[in-house]
Amino acid sequence: CAAFVIGLRADALLQPVPAAFPEDRLRVAIDPSYPPFAFYAEDAITGLDVDLAYALGEQLNLPVDLQLLGIDALYDALRDRQVDVIISTLQPENWRTGDVRYTQPYFDAGLVLIGNSGLTTLQALPGHSLAYEFGSAADAEARIWSRRIAAFETQPYELPAHALDAARLNHADAALVDAITARQYLQDHPDWDAELHQVTHVPFVIAVHIEETGTFRAVNAGLGDLLKSGIVDQIILRWLG
Repeated sequence: CAAFVIGLRADALLQPVPAAFPEDRLRVAIDPSYPPFAFYAEDAITGLDVDLAYALGEQLNLPVDLQLLGIDALYDALRDRQVDVIISTLQPENWRTGDVRYTQPYFDAGLVLIGNSGLTTLQALPGHSLAYEFGSAADAEARIWSRRIAAFETQPYELPAHALDAARLNHADAALVDAITARQYLQDHPDWDAELHQVTHVPFVIAVHIEETGTFRAVNAGLGDLLKSGIVDQIILRWLG
């Protein structure tokens, strides 16, 4: 899985193994049931989070040991120190901060505005139409903004893909959907020249045991280097366009 890592600095691979990893490996807990972040393809585990784990291992000059677990077992494995980190579309949870540390985010899965009309913010919606999935987070966000700004037309749909269809086909001025759905839709419709504009934020982060300060520092710094070098963006582009 190391082939995806493009442009890693040669000096990064020469760095000594941090003392924070006494087993000389990076043990990563991951739930393989959430494509395109982690899933089975041809009997092998693959996905965005998998690529990120291997990129982080290369950045830290550590082999990666993926431990595939159900979502309910991820934090238990970290608590019992069976793994060093969790990389599995985690969102920070305030009630867990007494037990874990969260790194800086590597992906934002929040709501995005997308369409053909040049709308870049929800504040610009008055006089326009907005498509979204009925009963979703986008629905709730649209209801909030309908009380803050002048009237705009709401177009709820059964599925987020239908809302995106409406925006692409100019049946609505814009659609409000989560970033993952929007990016996957654009992959399937490459001829649609639409831009994404972030509206809300849902950060995906890496979790480390609260007592493993050295591990946290190494992992957070390594992730920061991957973000600065553009490697994280390359991985995201591979899986989500």
